[in-house]
Amino acid sequence: MSMWDFAVPVCTNDLVKTGGINQYVVQDVLSPKQLHSHLNSFKAAMRTQGPLCILEHFDTLYSVLQHFQAVDLAVKEDALELLIQVVSGLSVSLPSLLLSATLSAVDRKQHLNVVKMGVFLLCKLTECLESDSYRQSIVTAPSKGSKKGRAGSESKMHWDAERETVLQVLIQLLQLDIRSLWSLSLVEEEFVSCVTCCCYKLLENPTISLVRSKASRDAIIHLLGVLIKKYNHMLGASVKIIQLLQHFEQLSTVCAQAVSVWSTEYGVKAVVGEVMRSISQKPSEELSREGSGVKAFSSFLSELSTLVPEAMIPNISVLLTHLDGESPSMRVAVCEVLGEVLVRVLSGDGLDDSGRADRDRFLDTLQEHLHDTHSHVRSRVLQVYARIVNSKALPLTRYTEVMSLTVGRLMDKSVNACKSAIQLLAAFIAHNPYSCKLSSADLKKPLEKETAKLAELRQKAATKVPVAVIKASELWEAMEPELLQTVQAELEACGQDGEEDEEVDWKGGMKETDQATAVSVAQLLRDNKYRHAVRLCVQAHDTFPDSRLFCGVSPLAVESVVDTLSLIFKGNGIALHLDEVEESVLKKQEMLVQYLRDTESFVLQVEKAIAVINTMLYWKTTSVVQEAVQFCVTVCEFSVADSLSGVRKMLPLVWSSDLAVKDAVVQAYKRLYLNPQGDTTRAKAQTLVNSLSELMVDASLGTIQCLEEIVQEFFSSSSSLQTSVVQLLWERFTGKLESHSLQRRAAVLLLGMAARAEREVVLSNLDTLCSVALGEKVAEDYLLARDAVLTICSITDHNRPNKGAPPFRLPQDHQLFTCLTQAIAKGMLLTHPHWQTFMEQAIRLLYFLAESPDQLCSRLLQRCSCLLLDQIAEGEEGSKEAVHSQDQPAPVSLAQLLSLCGRVAFWQVSYLERSVSTELRRRRGEKEDKGPSAKTKQASNDSCIEEELGLVGASAEDTEAELIRRICETELLAEENLLVAFLPLVVRVCSSPGHYSHPQLTVAACLALAQFMMISPSVCEENIRLLFTVLEKSSLPVVRANTIIALGDLTVRFPNILEPWTQNLYARLSDDSPAVRQTAVTVLTQLVLKDVLKVKGQVSEVAMLLIDPQPHIVSLALNFFNELATKDNAIYNLLPDIISRLSDPQRGMNEEDFNTIMKQIFSYITKEKQTESLVDKLCQRFRTARTERQWCDLAVSLSLLNMCERGFKRLQECWECYSDKLSEPGVYQPLLAITARLRRGAKPQLKTQVEEFEKKLTAVHTRGLENVESGEVDSRSEAGDTQLAHFTPQAVCKRGHRPTRGKGKASQNTSDFVTPRARRRAPQKVRITFSSDEEEMEDEDGAMLADSETPKVTTPISRSSRRSRLRH
Repeated sequence: MSMWDFAVPVCTNDLVKTGGINQYVVQDVLSPKQLHSHLNSFKAAMRTQGPLCILEHFDTLYSVLQHFQAVDLAVKEDALELLIQVVSGLSVSLPSLLLSATLSAVDRKQHLNVVKMGVFLLCKLTECLESDSYRQSIVTAPSKGSKKGRAGSESKMHWDAERETVLQVLIQLLQLDIRSLWSLSLVEEEFVSCVTCCCYKLLENPTISLVRSKASRDAIIHLLGVLIKKYNHMLGASVKIIQLLQHFEQLSTVCAQAVSVWSTEYGVKAVVGEVMRSISQKPSEELSREGSGVKAFSSFLSELSTLVPEAMIPNISVLLTHLDGESPSMRVAVCEVLGEVLVRVLSGDGLDDSGRADRDRFLDTLQEHLHDTHSHVRSRVLQVYARIVNSKALPLTRYTEVMSLTVGRLMDKSVNACKSAIQLLAAFIAHNPYSCKLSSADLKKPLEKETAKLAELRQKAATKVPVAVIKASELWEAMEPELLQTVQAELEACGQDGEEDEEVDWKGGMKETDQATAVSVAQLLRDNKYRHAVRLCVQAHDTFPDSRLFCGVSPLAVESVVDTLSLIFKGNGIALHLDEVEESVLKKQEMLVQYLRDTESFVLQVEKAIAVINTMLYWKTTSVVQEAVQFCVTVCEFSVADSLSGVRKMLPLVWSSDLAVKDAVVQAYKRLYLNPQGDTTRAKAQTLVNSLSELMVDASLGTIQCLEEIVQEFFSSSSSLQTSVVQLLWERFTGKLESHSLQRRAAVLLLGMAARAEREVVLSNLDTLCSVALGEKVAEDYLLARDAVLTICSITDHNRPNKGAPPFRLPQDHQLFTCLTQAIAKGMLLTHPHWQTFMEQAIRLLYFLAESPDQLCSRLLQRCSCLLLDQIAEGEEGSKEAVHSQDQPAPVSLAQLLSLCGRVAFWQVSYLERSVSTELRRRRGEKEDKGPSAKTKQASNDSCIEEELGLVGASAEDTEAELIRRICETELLAEENLLVAFLPLVVRVCSSPGHYSHPQLTVAACLALAQFMMISPSVCEENIRLLFTVLEKSSLPVVRANTIIALGDLTVRFPNILEPWTQNLYARLSDDSPAVRQTAVTVLTQLVLKDVLKVKGQVSEVAMLLIDPQPHIVSLALNFFNELATKDNAIYNLLPDIISRLSDPQRGMNEEDFNTIMKQIFSYITKEKQTESLVDKLCQRFRTARTERQWCDLAVSLSLLNMCERGFKRLQECWECYSDKLSEPGVYQPLLAITARLRRGAKPQLKTQVEEFEKKLTAVHTRGLENVESGEVDSRSEAGDTQLAHFTPQAVCKRGHRPTRGKGKASQNTSDFVTPRARRRAPQKVRITFSSDEEEMEDEDGAMLADSETPKVTTPISRSSRRSRLRH
């Protein structure tokens, strides 16, 4: 009986149809109930017949496939187990069978059918089980806790374990050389497709890329590798890879891993090129669409380049076409491929010419895409460069150029590009070949010196005059006969052991090297000392037997010696050696100069980058700030010049409200300064103290306060270095360790920071502080004394919470206060420049720490006054000019006394309102906590309602606040109080600038007057006019600046008294002095943002500072508007009035400045509703404008708005307001710019309206309004449409309705927009102004001494009660 053939079907159902001649067809498809018994029969046959039994039981397993959804799980498992046994049995039995030479055709066909049947059934059952498992995972996913879910999970996990077994048995079978079973060893395509389809089906599982599926994933890849290598599946695999990437994005990594394995482990390198060509053939338009698989292609290429970069180089050119495509993802992928190739393959010094050319070409390509149009591409290219630099694969010749481009990318509009640029710059610094410790200034002199030396060498080489000498060959011909005789004689003498001539020590010509010895031989020949030259040549042969210069002497003969001497004399003489030396020196000098130039260029780029990145520390984007902080840390760790500037600048960020930024700064300082390196604890502490002291040197008060936050955290932690650091700081402060004054000051300030965490650090050493810093030598260093006072302040209750506990204070007779008062009194009569700052901190400490500080300060004032009077008396006796000395004492001493009085007055008020008030509340709280006694129980019951309402506590707080106010009003300046004696003196000095003209005295008197005015409203009202007179009339900028600061404090304390004088404060914004303008804008910013001052039209004066010539003033003005923009509608409400004031002809502002200011202010208008309203308001103002310049300013303002569709409709509705002004180019061009912007990206309907409006604008501009509108009226009257009438003043007056919004609102502001006829009286001055959108204050003149010109209170400012103020 002939054996039938089993043809692998394309579709499973094809096996039940009638097949071809001698082709196997399924005879009987069993029902699900019959399968169990037949499977048992299959098992029995398997045990007896082995894999061949499938020939008889194929229908049973086929029936399982046909009824797969209906059969039980046990049946599926049995069928899978049997098929695994069949295929694995074939793997065992076939090797010996295939090697047999007696295999008959029948047996071959029989085993071939078994292989086909087993593989076919196993693959199809695997596909069914995979689909069923995936379907169950989706169905049971939501019900995590149900039994059904657990059962499905168990089934799924069972298949996950079996999947790998199936793949392994298939690999074992297909690795055999089973191709010999087929005729002519041609394996049919259907058989290969059956296995590959199963593999690709398994790859489509979403979980295949997970870690838990690694074993199955690797098995699939290896099975496909076998099919590609042995069964000609390479083209099919390439096509399928592209399809998988296009439909399953998560498979990009898996596919890259597969292609890598096929290329490396199976040697099929062509598959890499085939896949790359398939991707390169994808049209750019297709890849630019969503869902085209471009992300998967991009990820695949990037991943593949990391696995097999060498295999990608031959075909990389086909990918370069995508660099010009529209897909940014593909451009990123190609750039990353180039980067990996550069790092892994084309790096190092061993490249040939072709490799170097490819490297340069790839680097040029990457460099071009640093300017790519897409921000994502720019960012990723920068990251690629960072990897190249970190791998040291970038040639040194490209460092400067790439770094220059990177510095330019720091200002990229993309945040990710900025971050990547910072990271690349950090990589440059970390891996640079230059010396970053040198600054560009330090490199300048060495570079100039070496450049001059190089120029000298080049000039010497160029101007070297050739000397007319006899050629060596000619000279040799002349001496050769005599030399030949000498050689013969010497060799004979050597043979006869003759005696050497001792007249000349020829052995002195022997040198350490053969080259130097040859020079000596040549020199002897030139000097005609032939015998010595011959002997030296023979001796040199013995000394340097391997030398190429003397090896010709052997064997020792006349000819060999003469030839050697000829070679030395002609070709390797002195001239050749000297030329080589000179050329070598010149090359070395050229290399040195080039190195210095490259270093200078690199350092200049680093300094430029540091300057830019330092400004990025205060960007609003958290991630950029974090990268900038990390960059500052990197440059500081590598000791880059000027690196401390960024470290100091980022310090204020410890107060940032963004916790990520704050944590980044804290971690940066910990890394730089709080993790010292050293062998011992003492060495680590020394390093830490030195680092922190370096930061403290010349640090501002704000910097010191920021450092406190970081240092305090260090001392709050349980660090083993704390004790050593504190001990080292005390040793440095007391002078036990040699240190200069700056280090001592830094040490005492650091001790104060430590005291904030642990009070005993300073409290237990108060005597040491007093004796060292506040003792007899205090006058030598008042800065050290001031810093010591600041350190002592850290132990007061002012710097630490002390709820419920009695205040911590020291008795009046404590040594500290004795030292402080003596130091203040001693320095008052001196002219020490730092006594003022010491005195201010000392008075502050007295009120923070002393019991009854008012008594101490009273005695101090008496003592200082007596000292000043004694000085005056001594001056009278010495100069005999009593009258003059009495009228004007020493101005510096008097100034310091007035400063002392002012500080005492200020801190006395602060002491009452803070310390005394807090103590009263504490005592009241203690009394209330004790509870009502038995006698007051009835009274307590009667007032329970008041207690529930909180009236009892509120009444008590009001009583306490009233008590404090009454003390300030009546007692502080009562006759028995010493302060009252100084107030007339202060007023006299301020009101007599001609008599008291000393600058320091004037400044001190003005500040003292302001501090006295803080005491009570009555004192403030009495002297406010005098203070504003000083503000306006003083010729000293420092006086005006300090007065503004004082007035700002008074405005916070007494806003109703200062409110009429607001205009005078705003007037200082136009002061001639930059320092005064800077102070004024800073003070006004604080007052406005804290809602102390109302924001009115005067804010236009702040807007003028946006064009100030001083950059720091411009930045302050920008900050003002940035903060003001955070308040609801603040800038929107002020905009019309700002435009009116700035476009006032009397101001005379040029157009460029107006445009600059308006561009910045309009950038804060972002809401469509605001834009629509402003369009209406600005259009209405065309009616009130009387000059062409005002028309142009209004048109420019309209063009600066971010025009929306609603705003454009409102612009059309207001056509009548501006249509008659369109003949002016300054009006027409800005409106035309609005239409140009609206046309971009507009919807078709809106675009049509914009085009019609633009045509209308152009027609009116070119032909005039009357000609255009008359034609429209005629045409529309014929059609019965008269929507747009001819614009005349009479038409406006007769019109009863205008199609504008907001007509139903109150009419109080309509006069602001439309001015039909003037009904008010003519103004006193001829002045063109615009009306404001809010009520204007009456014009206020400057502060004058006359009572009649003093501003009166117009708008009381409501304040919170003193009780709530004290509570907060």
